[in-house]
Amino acid sequence: MFASLLLLAQLAFGGSLAGVTLPDTVTVGGETLTLNGLGLREKYFIDIYVGGLYLKSKTTDGKAAIAADEPKRIIMHFIYSDVPADKMRATWDEGFASNGGGDKARVEELKSWMADMTTGDQIIFDYVPGTGTKVTVKGTEKGTIPGSEFMTALWSVYLGDSPPTGKLKKGMLGG
Repeated sequence: MFASLLLLAQLAFGGSLAGVTLPDTVTVGGETLTLNGLGLREKYFIDIYVGGLYLKSKTTDGKAAIAADEPKRIIMHFIYSDVPADKMRATWDEGFASNGGGDKARVEELKSWMADMTTGDQIIFDYVPGTGTKVTVKGTEKGTIPGSEFMTALWSVYLGDSPPTGKLKKGMLGG
């Protein structure tokens, strides 16, 4: 009986890291995506958030995950109790600058949607080809930034050559 309950729990939840459990699958753009991996974003030895990456097919190749023009999701699940919106905006500036930039107007639009984050809050990025990247902050849909170019720039922040931390990227890529 216990083994059956354990199996059911494993089917319901895809992964856990730093006390955060994310589901094994999600639906984006009408397609089922699988949890590729979870990574931990730390700064100065402080755990900030758990990043989750959902893709149609699992991969350990960041460039392939970025380039895939198919539905995908990134979740930032905050575990630190106080991340001010201005710090989020500064972090976006650093992340985009370190990974090839991105369209300045669209990056500014993303930054305008940031809010103060606390333990349990989430930012979700859902990319759907032909539509763009839907941004949800603390359960509220803020808008959709059109085009695959913005998705490529945003996914590069996490999975490109200069992610916030190597540990975050490695974890999101299942490593």
